[in-house]
Amino acid sequence: MDEQPDPAHEPGTGLDRRAELSEFLRTRRARLKPEDVGLPDFGRHRRVPGLRREELAQLAGVSVAYYTRLEQGNGQNVSAEVLDSIARALRLTGAEHAHLMHLAKPKQHKKKPTARAQQVRVALRQLLDSIDGVPAYIVGRRSDILAWNRMAAAVFGDWAELPPQERNWARLVFLNPAYRELFVEWDQKQSDMVSYLRMDAGCHPEDPRLSALVGELSVKSKEFRRLWATHDVKEKSHGVKRLRHPLVGELTLSFETFSMVDDAEQSLVTYHAEPGSPSAEALRLLASWGTDATHAGRSAPRA
Repeated sequence: MDEQPDPAHEPGTGLDRRAELSEFLRTRRARLKPEDVGLPDFGRHRRVPGLRREELAQLAGVSVAYYTRLEQGNGQNVSAEVLDSIARALRLTGAEHAHLMHLAKPKQHKKKPTARAQQVRVALRQLLDSIDGVPAYIVGRRSDILAWNRMAAAVFGDWAELPPQERNWARLVFLNPAYRELFVEWDQKQSDMVSYLRMDAGCHPEDPRLSALVGELSVKSKEFRRLWATHDVKEKSHGVKRLRHPLVGELTLSFETFSMVDDAEQSLVTYHAEPGSPSAEALRLLASWGTDATHAGRSAPRA
């Protein structure tokens, strides 16, 4: 490989929170132009993309020196009110605002053993098995796929055929070529995946397994390196995905994400088709084929 992973992403270490805060603010500032925020643009030859630091400080109502210290990664003693003002000036989304708060004013978490496997409650596994005709799975930290039902295997592949460490959405999207054929809007899927992972990194920068995953993907995937450098963040909620299934053709499915009340690090994700649509009929066919749909259609190849 011609590029090496960032030292902050070496296995066994966490992400550098100060560097993350600095780059996040810089990239958010770079995407704004003076005319976007009602400021005059007096110079044709701007040396920096987007707003200057002094322009952003003016919009946020803070001194240039104060904002500069923050953008250099020094979020110590910054107030929530100041962060709110900076978020408004940068026109951050709700997810970006939350990410800024995580980076600048980290919560003090009780240390948990990071090597311990994430556990799915027995009742949740039973719930997955009882859902007929609806692809559903539970995803945890680092985009790990923790549990799934028969319909999810029929649509996305039989993850049981993969080693546990490879049952991870980020690894599948960037390192498994079979999934490039599955998602019609492939570029959007890649972008979303990195945004979800970046959001997780902001909440848990001390996680060495997450850092190791980011480092591996940065080395092995040019697309991941490019998208990770944008510092875009997003929370998975709901939307529509178009899939290209080898047995039933194109599927248009709506997805919903439900966070677990007793474990915010796990979410139940379900997919459904509009009643009476061709996609609904295709799901019905996959359900009737049972395990044959999984093995004849799309087994989950190793990355």
